[in-house]
Amino acid sequence: MMKFRLHRFQPEQGGKQYVQEVDLDIGPVGEMLLDALLELKARDETLGFRRSCREGVCGSDAVNVNGRNVLACITPLVDLKQPIEIRPLPGLPVIRDFIVDMEPFYLQYKSIKPWLVNHDPVPERERLQTPDERSELDGAVECILCGACTSSCPSFWWHPDRFVGPAGLLQAWRFIADSRDMATEERLDYLEDAYRLYRCRGIMNCVETCPKGLNPAEAIGKIRTMLVRRKG
Repeated sequence: MMKFRLHRFQPEQGGKQYVQEVDLDIGPVGEMLLDALLELKARDETLGFRRSCREGVCGSDAVNVNGRNVLACITPLVDLKQPIEIRPLPGLPVIRDFIVDMEPFYLQYKSIKPWLVNHDPVPERERLQTPDERSELDGAVECILCGACTSSCPSFWWHPDRFVGPAGLLQAWRFIADSRDMATEERLDYLEDAYRLYRCRGIMNCVETCPKGLNPAEAIGKIRTMLVRRKG
């Protein structure tokens, strides 16, 4: 028997958050948090959460568990201290239970123009890179945009409309570092702002919480270094 404390929100019930304490007969060995959530939903179909791939690839089932953002599908129950407190991702509007509105996150992601800018004629096959050039993108292209890092960042909580956030800045670096991209200066011009980039305070929540083991803080540091060097 495992104990859970679910921080729930259902707009049709007055729009107030409440805590539901639940005991679930599930053996923790070999089970993931998502398995427990599915069991809980089988008992109460009004429980809301997102999920899809179950393999830590889609990033849709990110939740806050015992104060830390995780992916439910790759978080072993046996590793969690009871009672297991489950909350929606912090810093984002709650739609229902553990379902949050990701629009502020995606707007910041869109703002860094997450696509390749290249004005050369389109080649017959692909735009080539050397192995060394491709290796510069390691640690950035693996991001699954789950929002765990950005929603763990106090700077994003306070300025979601102005601070790009760890995930967005990691992806900004992914294109700045890409040898095929021709918009480096424009990208740096956009980021050279007191809020978009420099609101990062380096508290490293993003690094601690990333389920893929990525380091957005390192990417942010590299962007800052480039901005300093181009001044002179």
